[in-house]
Amino acid sequence: MSNGRTITTSIDSLAEKKTATVFQDFLALIKIGIVNSNMITVFTGFFLAIQLSQAKFLASLDLLFYALAGSGLIIAGSAALNNLIDRDIDPIMSRTKSRPTVTGRFSNSAVLALALTFIIIGEVFLFSASTTAGLWGLAGVFSYVVLYSMWSKRKHVSNTVVGSISGAIPPLIGWAVVEPSLGAGAWALFLIMFMWQPPHFYALAMRRTEEYRAANIPMLPVVKGFKRTKVSMFVWVLLLFPLPFLLTELGTPFLILATLLNIGWLYFAVRGFKAKDDLKWATGMFVYSLNYMTILFVSIIIFSLFI
Repeated sequence: MSNGRTITTSIDSLAEKKTATVFQDFLALIKIGIVNSNMITVFTGFFLAIQLSQAKFLASLDLLFYALAGSGLIIAGSAALNNLIDRDIDPIMSRTKSRPTVTGRFSNSAVLALALTFIIIGEVFLFSASTTAGLWGLAGVFSYVVLYSMWSKRKHVSNTVVGSISGAIPPLIGWAVVEPSLGAGAWALFLIMFMWQPPHFYALAMRRTEEYRAANIPMLPVVKGFKRTKVSMFVWVLLLFPLPFLLTELGTPFLILATLLNIGWLYFAVRGFKAKDDLKWATGMFVYSLNYMTILFVSIIIFSLFI
């Protein structure tokens, strides 16, 4: 009896492990980390639009659902298409070699069907909220899948800047479900997201330079070297300084906090010119960029409560 129980338990454990692995592969396929981080910016755009337009939050919960569900689905679908497009170069890079499109866990046809289904359903949700939200959703898919993944990523050193367009669109979608005309605050969020991405991804690219070189991806550190990349990162961080002042409605405390965050990041960027260990410095810049965006967008939500 005990042997039978042991065998049954072992079979159940293997089944659970296999199921968990399939689920983990699914999350990797849709790049769940990117989906989750973008949900923060979608919600920020939505909530700030609610506060500035003096709409009622509880009365707009249906719009919030459309914004989050729609955005999450189109981002997940676009990420799956990106994995499908990159399946030839992903095996070269340690960060991506275990993706299910590389291991063969999911067939190419299944990935394509899943991605297109997610995008279509997501767009239905967004267009149900407003035509503007739906159109911006399509713009995000096009800029990420076509302009970045299919065109610039493998051909141009400016690929990171091109990719930043799609990454800056989510707050516009969140705003557009509330106020389709898009106010100045919406474009402020777009610009903040756009300017934030190059130094964030350049830091990651520095850490993965040799992998990108092996995959023949013309990232800035690969083509221009670390010194030129550091200069570029410094400039992009500097460009962030005036952007919080486009959100003066949030008050002086927000402007002070945002400026302090910018000063801290600029300090890190300057230290890079004298760094003895470039990869260690790049890791610090990458971590700071993550904290920067989280703190800044959460603070926008909090300070908007006092408008």
